[in-house]
Amino acid sequence: MPGLQLSVSATTRAPRPAEEDGRDYHFLTPEQFEARLGAGDFLEHATYAGNRYGTLKSELDRASAGGLVLEIELQGARQVRERLPDALQVFIAPPSLDALRARLVGRGSDSAEQVEERLATAEGELAAAPSEFEHVVVNDRLESAVEELVGLVARIWGRQPRGAPQ
Repeated sequence: MPGLQLSVSATTRAPRPAEEDGRDYHFLTPEQFEARLGAGDFLEHATYAGNRYGTLKSELDRASAGGLVLEIELQGARQVRERLPDALQVFIAPPSLDALRARLVGRGSDSAEQVEERLATAEGELAAAPSEFEHVVVNDRLESAVEELVGLVARIWGRQPRGAPQ
């Protein structure tokens, strides 16, 4: 959508093949992450699957003319809701835990233990989503989920972006 930018999160996890620092994530050592956290550099932060993740406040400056999309988990969403109560929050849900398991295993970047940890976290997040998020989009078919999300953002922003469903 024109006017929207994707935030680049910071993380302590190691880069996956083809991931680039500053494009996919800001890859930080645990010590760097902790120092930036102590300096108040994060809008939100969380520990997920044994690694630290967060959105640097400097990312907000990049989207001054439009909107910024944060790809974050439930802990971070709660912090954003507290700090930016007018932010549009949309929970993107898998069609089922089995489908999520297949996606995680198919990605091939996590150990069996990490997949199980992610699934346990996802189960709690899915249980919380209906009561904590006004908007939930189920990502069963990518094209339909994107259409639904674009339509939702367009309605909230009060304008129809180019190429968005009518």
